Amino acid sequence: MSHTLRLPQIDLSAVLAQEHPSIDLRVHTYETSTRNFLSAVMNFKNRGITTISDRRKKQATEKKKILERTHAMETETNQCKLKEIDLVAQLEREKEERKDAELSVAAFKRQLVTLGDKIATLDVDIQHYRALTENLRREKNKERSTLSSFASHVAPQSQSCEKFLACTIEGVEKDRLLARFSHLDPSDPEREASFVLDLSTEAYKVITSSPQLPSMHILIHTLNESRDIYTFFKEARAAFKLMLDPSAT
Repeated sequence: MSHTLRLPQIDLSAVLAQEHPSIDLRVHTYETSTRNFLSAVMNFKNRGITTISDRRKKQATEKKKILERTHAMETETNQCKLKEIDLVAQLEREKEERKDAELSVAAFKRQLVTLGDKIATLDVDIQHYRALTENLRREKNKERSTLSSFASHVAPQSQSCEKFLACTIEGVEKDRLLARFSHLDPSDPEREASFVLDLSTEAYKVITSSPQLPSMHILIHTLNESRDIYTFFKEARAAFKLMLDPSAT
């Protein structure tokens, strides 16, 4: 309920009837009211200034927080962009690596197919060589049997040859013969000359010779052409004799 200020009623005739007429204007009350009003206005102004200051401080604080959050978000955004660039580059590298791997796998597959074909070819060749080896083994066994049969007939002739040539012939290893000649040097009848003849291949060859016989390669060449072992032993003895006894010429 609003308060209405009521002004006092002035009796002008009574005032004029006074010896010293005067009207009480109640200035003190007015001044008090004015001071109170000015005080209220000042308080309102101060509260307004305080409120505005507080709001400004609050807005400044909020603005600072917003700026900090904005800066943080911009920093995070930039980091995300850098990560995105790195991820894109990594994806490109992985794409290239995958492409290279696919090419390598394709090349390996082609090599595998080629190796499979080579293995199949080698298997065929192996079967062929096995058959050849088996045939050669049978032929060799047959030849060995034939040679054993010949040896049983040649043994007496060999003994006669050894006696005639003053030499001994014996097997030292598989398919190898050791021939030793004596009575070559008149000054030392027991002195021997020897060589080892290898019969393991189609082409005969001398493995060792003591002493070294310069004409041995010629004798071996002649033996491989004639296949006459008896003549070879005879000519080898003659060559050793000529070497050890020059007077025999």
